[in-house]
Amino acid sequence: MADVALSGHKLLRDIAEAEPQKGSVAFWWLGQNGFAIKGGGATVFIDLYLKDDPRRATPAPFRPEDVTMADLVIGTHDHSDHVDRTALPGIMAASPKSPLLVSKVTRSRLVSEGYPGERVLGLDDGETVSFPWGEAFAIRAAHEFFDRDPNLGYPHLGIGLRINGVTLFHAGDGVPWEGLISAIAAHSPDVLFVPINGRDGPRLRRKCYGNFTFQEAADLAGSLRTRLTVPMHYDMFPGNQERVENFTDYFDAKYPGLPVWVGRVGERVVAGPW
Repeated sequence: MADVALSGHKLLRDIAEAEPQKGSVAFWWLGQNGFAIKGGGATVFIDLYLKDDPRRATPAPFRPEDVTMADLVIGTHDHSDHVDRTALPGIMAASPKSPLLVSKVTRSRLVSEGYPGERVLGLDDGETVSFPWGEAFAIRAAHEFFDRDPNLGYPHLGIGLRINGVTLFHAGDGVPWEGLISAIAAHSPDVLFVPINGRDGPRLRRKCYGNFTFQEAADLAGSLRTRLTVPMHYDMFPGNQERVENFTDYFDAKYPGLPVWVGRVGERVVAGPW
């Protein structure tokens, strides 16, 4: 089980009260691929997984109905630990002005299930959407496969954010593909969130689709030379985990001097200004 710094109302209060200075953001890891990101007066949640699931090795950080300060909620792809249908109704009710940003493929599914179309935004590879506080952009992800829908585009995305003078890129779930580094580098990200749990035949056979190995994740960050790298997706489900120490040891050996953050769920981190 991942160590926890803050949880519940204490964590949500810490998120609400944070006021990063210009050129910086605050973020909180929420387990798996989940993060809260705060900057420029906006609060963004990405890949929130709050389901009360006995398989969890990392507890849910808070209840969906207590997320009252969201300005944007993002789901990188339509797997339950990234677009959590047990949590979305409570979050959207508690933050009634917040849109939900997903791929166009996921948007079509959600709207068909009764989610209000005016609140669900769809992006595809190469597209950008603007908000009063900044913008979000999408780069396709290969979650073992690209699985492109001929009409709606790519179902799995990495999502970038430009907020308060900082550019962050959340790689979602995926594996390396030719052109990925140049696609991300075109946006000059300051902070990279990248999965490290890897992939193999036994997991793929049981439809547990894979991600970057810890070496591939480190090499992605090393190629991009990001100001801060944050590994993710290594803690949650037994049988689909990775020792984060493998990542940090390899990263330090191959890319000494490049900053990396590994910490506790619910711990406030301030990135920038640089």
